[in-house]
Amino acid sequence: MAARAKAPTAPDDEHLHRVISAAFDPDFYRAVYTDLPAHEGAILHYRVHGWREGRDPAPWFSVDAYLEENPDVRKARIEPFFHFLTKGRGQGREVRPSRHALLYFDSVGWRPRAWSVEGFALGHEALARRAARREPAVLDEGARAAVAEAFDAAYYLAVNPDVRAAGTDPLEHFLSAGWREGRDPAPWFSVSHYLEANPDVAAAAMNPFAHYLLAGRDEGRAPRHDLGFRYDVIAGLRPTAERIAEAAARAAVAVTQAPEILAEALAGLGDLHVTLSHDHYLEHGGGLQFCVRREAARFGAMGIDHLHLFPATPWPGVRASGERGPLGVLLNGRRIGAFEPATVRDVLAAHPAPGARRSFAIHSLLGHGADDTADILAAAGLREGFFWLHDFASLCAGFHLLRNEVQDCAAPPADSPACAVCVHGSARARHLEVHGRLFDRLSLTVVAPSQTTLDFWRAHTGLPAARAAVLPHARLVDRGPAPKVPAERPFRLAFLGMPVALKGWPVFRELAQRFADDPRYEFHHLGGRSDPAAPAVFHPVSVTDETPDAMQAALEAVEADAALIWPLCRETFSFTAYEAAAAGAAVLTGPDSGNVAAFAAEGHGRVLADEAALRAAFESGEILALGRNLRRARLCGLEHSGMSADLVAETRP
Repeated sequence: MAARAKAPTAPDDEHLHRVISAAFDPDFYRAVYTDLPAHEGAILHYRVHGWREGRDPAPWFSVDAYLEENPDVRKARIEPFFHFLTKGRGQGREVRPSRHALLYFDSVGWRPRAWSVEGFALGHEALARRAARREPAVLDEGARAAVAEAFDAAYYLAVNPDVRAAGTDPLEHFLSAGWREGRDPAPWFSVSHYLEANPDVAAAAMNPFAHYLLAGRDEGRAPRHDLGFRYDVIAGLRPTAERIAEAAARAAVAVTQAPEILAEALAGLGDLHVTLSHDHYLEHGGGLQFCVRREAARFGAMGIDHLHLFPATPWPGVRASGERGPLGVLLNGRRIGAFEPATVRDVLAAHPAPGARRSFAIHSLLGHGADDTADILAAAGLREGFFWLHDFASLCAGFHLLRNEVQDCAAPPADSPACAVCVHGSARARHLEVHGRLFDRLSLTVVAPSQTTLDFWRAHTGLPAARAAVLPHARLVDRGPAPKVPAERPFRLAFLGMPVALKGWPVFRELAQRFADDPRYEFHHLGGRSDPAAPAVFHPVSVTDETPDAMQAALEAVEADAALIWPLCRETFSFTAYEAAAAGAAVLTGPDSGNVAAFAAEGHGRVLADEAALRAAFESGEILALGRNLRRARLCGLEHSGMSADLVAETRP
């Protein structure tokens, strides 16, 4: 066997950041990729997500073209911009412009003359010309002093980990570059809001924070708008159809491996369970990924191999007929590579296994095509299988069923005016057609993790499911009464998980800010990343395969009285709700939270009518009735299901 090539040594993170920062164009990046979260730095987004999604760091550099023309870089999984800047440029490797370059340069009044290795110099020439046109006003000593006094360095470093990692002075970074990148100097001031509301400040290229402190405040200008977090969500939306088109363009030029590699890996397969989802379930976290991991482990314990298929490039929707979509292939958790769907089909067809135990489960159809999927499963000798309702993608491209990502829509008819005003409306027909085609070709048992989810799905679709089943992802097993807490202790409210709008973080943050000085309450956040804008005690918690009960254990240690589980969408199943109840906390939620509301109403918490009612319950102290001692809280264990493995076991001797 040939010796494996030694993996390249990863560059020091600070060195990598400094090299990329020198040539990265944040104005270009934010101008062409308008879906970036306002709070996330452009450079950090590119380094963590952007290059893997085919996003370009500057108008003169195309990530996809560089990887396509340099297969050694692609194979080594090296970030291409860093490679070019440190090695490729010196080796004379060519660069091609971003496909967004001409449109972008037209918008700023300059068009590039030529491209190649000289693109590096031309890129900096463009930056210099733009800087000459938009030179920001230089702050005098008084203005700098005012900014320095109001600047929140701890907050700035907390929300900008790339600045912290680079060891840069936060104030100097904000003054020199941060404000132009849309980075906020304090939780109470928004650079983007202020510039949007004050075009005179933007036109003068003035530092908005300095303007506010020296003039805007006295003039009655607001440091940030008070339109609520939903306004910010809507402001950053792009039509789903447009995002699907971009995904199709990336997939069209994706590189795949030779069929022989897959044939060698899959040779001799017998007993087999096939799963499909929207991503590499071992490289991403989340409830769906957790379910696939548990399902794979259970089939492994049964002596059955696990083949997982996912889109090799991310897709925000399903694939229509004729759209190319290479598939990433995992066998028993080991990545084999990326292959055309027809290759996967042909390799499976070439290795029949008469009499073998075989099954399949579709956990998500995002990034998959109906006919490709049915053809691959048929090649494996499969037609009857399971379709899981982890979300409602079978009803709409907006699989959370949120109109413009902020309000539950309850899946109205596809020709409804309500769909016409939604960012997902134009892509809904695609999802209905592709899922309809899938259900026509396969005999699918629809599996819901809650009765609430199944009832809703049945009421809003005509998809011809062969059968239906309800199998909760977990159930509570009583462990006895929870220890009493000191009577004089404040009521503790917890939020579990990442601080994102979809899960209701802004609602928790607003409560924490409103009642920060109220001695009746304490606020605690348990998760993987903090939000310095929320006055809450942060407890870092990481749930892994080795520590699956880490969140429950941490919440139990905090002895929270209640957990705010206020998703904007109707959840099909909420692990956090079960973890909260298992740790003795009452579940507080709203009426549009799907399974969470049903779970709370069963005696595990309380359903509030809306956010105003939630605030009122804290204002009046009514919520104190849910304290652990008054409720006589109990502790539970969580018994997780084996997912599709449990269903297969029921039908086999």
